[in-house]
Amino acid sequence: MESINNFVSTINGFVWGPVMLILLFGTHVFLTIRTRFIQRYIGKAVKLSITPDNEAEGDVSGFGALATALAATIGTGNIVGVATAVALGGPGAILWCWLTGLFGIATKYGEALLAIKYRVKDKTGAMVGGPMYALERGLGQKWLGILFAIFAGIACFGIGNMTQANSIATMVEANFHIPAWISGIILTVATALVILGGVKSIAKCCEKLVPFMAGFYILGCIIILVINAPYIGGAFKIIIGSAFTPTSAGGGFVGATIMMAIRFGIARGLFTNESGLGSAPIADAAAMTRNPVRQALISSSGVFWDTIIVCALTGLVLVTSIMKNPDAMAGLNGGMLTTAAFNTIPVVGPIVLTIGLITFAWSTILGWSYYGERSWVYLVGTGAIKPFRCAWVIVVFIGSVTALDLVWNIADTLNAMMAFPNLVALLGLSGVIVTETKKYLWNDKMDDWSTEEIPIVNK
Repeated sequence: MESINNFVSTINGFVWGPVMLILLFGTHVFLTIRTRFIQRYIGKAVKLSITPDNEAEGDVSGFGALATALAATIGTGNIVGVATAVALGGPGAILWCWLTGLFGIATKYGEALLAIKYRVKDKTGAMVGGPMYALERGLGQKWLGILFAIFAGIACFGIGNMTQANSIATMVEANFHIPAWISGIILTVATALVILGGVKSIAKCCEKLVPFMAGFYILGCIIILVINAPYIGGAFKIIIGSAFTPTSAGGGFVGATIMMAIRFGIARGLFTNESGLGSAPIADAAAMTRNPVRQALISSSGVFWDTIIVCALTGLVLVTSIMKNPDAMAGLNGGMLTTAAFNTIPVVGPIVLTIGLITFAWSTILGWSYYGERSWVYLVGTGAIKPFRCAWVIVVFIGSVTALDLVWNIADTLNAMMAFPNLVALLGLSGVIVTETKKYLWNDKMDDWSTEEIPIVNK
């Protein structure tokens, strides 16, 4: 088993290596240029996200679709992943992580636009869409759509289910001494109550959960930063300076080259906001929206909250805490670094971290359940819905009581492989993205209705 795990780890290192980072970040920059820096409309995007479009066709509100996507996206990577970037790439990695989010807004926008443009209705009348439909209907490359659905349909059980459930059970046992099997039962029941009701139930739950968990975590970070206020100015200087110059070891920081800062900053940024992986558009396709551009803008605001806000605050908390307590933080990595940073603040720190990780992980389980379900519906039809939901709930319990490094590695590899067909759709249909953006946004016709009929697929 260990040899298999090592082999998969080697493959994982390749698919998440320089080629993937260049492709994803390059696509971010390319689409930023083609959309004339769509990031400048982020204010409009946030406003639209809280403006209902109830008369439009769709299964959930635009905010509900955004909340579902954010539920899946905002996860342990926003907390532990940023710490890993700092530990391996130095404080400069935070700036590169932030820049990845900034440019990734354009990619998220493009993904969502294509999801709405090429969405269909299944035989139950539910809206379905995502990269697989864009590849099939937009590019005529159904085989790539099938590949994407296979990768997503398998990866979801690992990265979106078992690993998240295990992290919750492990944390609860470590902090509250509750056996993993008890946590597993509670988590399984809670998940079943939500996902068995379908996307409307998931979106309704996420609309309440996401603002709470993100707001609570952001408030906790702000409190910690107020306590660490004397170090904030110095933290900004270190983050910006070490992003472009080598970092010397000392003061609680590890030594890092410029390339290390770039590599780990971009890698963690891409992993946390998922721009380019093709997952979030599956939720966007269910949104009630009168034209593709409205929901695309709403979806793009998710990267703003996920990376520009949450990851940036996490990074500042980590760097200021290291500056304040260099001896206590020296030599720590990943989760241990995050835990130590939050534990330096009595009472508030540990509570914020524990609640943040638990809610972030559970929301990921909810969001990814919908991604996986829609992928299997694309492959075998609506008959897969009930079996998938039952299997998902069972796997939540298995993940709670079983630590499977191999499952994590396989899922992580498949998660990366989702990006390849999705990038083909984004680059091959970039002209469509520009045309739709010009039609509704640049011509100031955001309130216009799309005249295209949504086809019905008989499966």
